[in-house]
Amino acid sequence: MPTRLLWPLAAAVLGLLAIASLMIGAASFESGQTSAETLLWVSRVPRTAAAILTGAALAVSGVVMQQIVRNRFVEPATAGTPEAAAAGLLAVTLIAPGAPIWVKMAVAALAALGGAVLFAALIRRLPAREVFLVPLAGLILAGVIGAGVTFVAWETDLLQYVSVWLMSGEFSGVIAGRYELLWIAGAAAALAWFAADRFAILGLGPEAATALGLNPRAVLRLGLGVVALVTAMVVVSVGMFPFVGLILPNLVTRVMGDNLRAALPVVALGGAIFVLGCDILGRVLIHPYEIPAGTIVGVLGALAFLWLLWRGDRDAG
Repeated sequence: MPTRLLWPLAAAVLGLLAIASLMIGAASFESGQTSAETLLWVSRVPRTAAAILTGAALAVSGVVMQQIVRNRFVEPATAGTPEAAAAGLLAVTLIAPGAPIWVKMAVAALAALGGAVLFAALIRRLPAREVFLVPLAGLILAGVIGAGVTFVAWETDLLQYVSVWLMSGEFSGVIAGRYELLWIAGAAAALAWFAADRFAILGLGPEAATALGLNPRAVLRLGLGVVALVTAMVVVSVGMFPFVGLILPNLVTRVMGDNLRAALPVVALGGAIFVLGCDILGRVLIHPYEIPAGTIVGVLGALAFLWLLWRGDRDAG
């Protein structure tokens, strides 16, 4: 299939999934428990939009992180960024429990940015050829930050509160008025598309970027800002979803190559399809109960990651 047909096909698939998402749920339009209009606009539309925005933003942020650290095996979830955002949320909850949501959002974004900067600083000391050390360092950093957050939450009786952010994400609680922060994550992902050429040049290395007239530090700050903002908005709104920013960029790159500007829309649509499809699957597997979408994303993402590693070994052989 020609690569130029990928994004129209992906858009059509996403449209079909969105229609299915609007029709599937524990309550039906004919149940009489609530009006069809209320059910649609208060629950189904926000939930569908939240899943689409989450998948698209996380997939794009994965591309950005892979470009700025020059490693295709990293994403925000393997770099300690969600744990850092949770640390910020925990801090503002303890210091100012009555703070408005925009304050919590800002603190979480700043904490996530700090975590991303710390990760970037740590991997500079790693050997360039040992590509698997980079995600390993990120996982260790995530474990350290997560352990600290869990300890403080345990001591302050906020463990259940924190687990909502760090455990697998879900959309069952999404209603109108409780997901709108995700539009900020979507805007950050759109900003990444406008800066796609800069990220692609940065992926060649700071020396090559400087030689081509680019300011590597400015682009690095922009990329870290996009990753931090997306991570914070997703963690605050619906919790974290693993593998989305890792699997989709690698799958799309295998088909479309390294043309970042052309690939980003397909990556975003693929992420939206993946997360929304997993959310729908979670609603129908044990209907009328639900499996959290993040759980299904984790299982399918792990299988896809193992497949990518297996294919990589075969291609290398």
